[in-house]
Amino acid sequence: MEIDGIISAIVIGIVIGILGRLVVPGRQRIGVLWTILVGIAAALIGSAIATAFGVADTKGVDWVEWLIQIGLAALGVAALDRAKTGR
Repeated sequence: MEIDGIISAIVIGIVIGILGRLVVPGRQRIGVLWTILVGIAAALIGSAIATAFGVADTKGVDWVEWLIQIGLAALGVAALDRAKTGR
């Protein structure tokens, strides 16, 4: 992965993390850095899942891939929030 790919993953991860956080209802008790890290992980894993199902590269906007990534980010944010409140 080249530097532009890493920068793209970080930027997309930030967007995915924020959208995932917006999907989860209520107040989350995790910080911005955790949101970004969850977003980056969700973006990478979501892309791999979309590639496995053959929906990663379509004509136009890859809506299915975005939905998978946002869903994974929402699950990650909710899981981290639950883990933080369990302490």
